[in-house]
Amino acid sequence: MEIQFNQEELEKIDNLKKRYPEQQSVLMGVLWMAQHKFGWISKEVMGYVAELLNLPFAHVEGVATFYTMYHKKQPGKYHVQVCTNVSCMLRGGNELYQHISNKLGLNNNETSDDTKFSLEEVECMGACGGAPMIAINEDYYENLTIEKVDEIIDSLK
Repeated sequence: MEIQFNQEELEKIDNLKKRYPEQQSVLMGVLWMAQHKFGWISKEVMGYVAELLNLPFAHVEGVATFYTMYHKKQPGKYHVQVCTNVSCMLRGGNELYQHISNKLGLNNNETSDDTKFSLEEVECMGACGGAPMIAINEDYYENLTIEKVDEIIDSLK
């Protein structure tokens, strides 16, 4: 796979650059674009982004590896993130995580052999009022029970 943005994407990045006085300020947005285009943030993608923004590779790598929203390996078709931070934990987040782990036969940061599912335990995703919650790709599900989680996951199989 060739790691390169097309002309339209490069123009979008140029427009982002115009909004900020420093190249570092557009880094997270460009990494997000790269993840959507390439599926995950590999070392090669980090290098490409570093060159594109004229930033040190170490800086790009530091940002990409610090934030859990950037995948450092190819996730499954359905990337299941389970919040187990305080609010979710108090309302059954740990039990939901364990149930999903058992149901899918996956541990944290693993992908199923058929690459259909991946599982990640995450910190707060900002939905404390709707705890416990999970995200599957870009979709958030709140106020969950084990039964609701089973319905959601079974609908994806």
